[in-house]
Amino acid sequence: MKIREFKKILKPIVEQAVKEVLLEQGILSSVVTEVVKGIQSGTETINASPRPSKNLKEEKELQEKYELDRQARIQRLNESAGFDVFEGTKKAPSEPQGSPLSGVSAGDEGVDISGILNLASNKWKKLI
Repeated sequence: MKIREFKKILKPIVEQAVKEVLLEQGILSSVVTEVVKGIQSGTETINASPRPSKNLKEEKELQEKYELDRQARIQRLNESAGFDVFEGTKKAPSEPQGSPLSGVSAGDEGVDISGILNLASNKWKKLI
């Protein structure tokens, strides 16, 4: 028996069984009831009071621990490589600088892109 023929025979049987289980045995209504209960309890959680300051202190301590662990991993990486992997790099700024070009001098000419037009042999109109 080919797979296509088997599917043709089996599909209606499975559909009927699923309909019977969901509708006749009431499983669908119980699933809907549980979803509604979950949605209602979710709104109560959203309106809950903010966390106490004790959790903020614990969270800060946890962040400090993670940072120490990160520094230790970097140190182990440097030691295993035999040289400083991050040598010559600068630390990333902790806050956004405001402008993407904030670190670029005003006199910087940038990159010459005039050669791009030559690469396409003036076929840009056809590409657009």
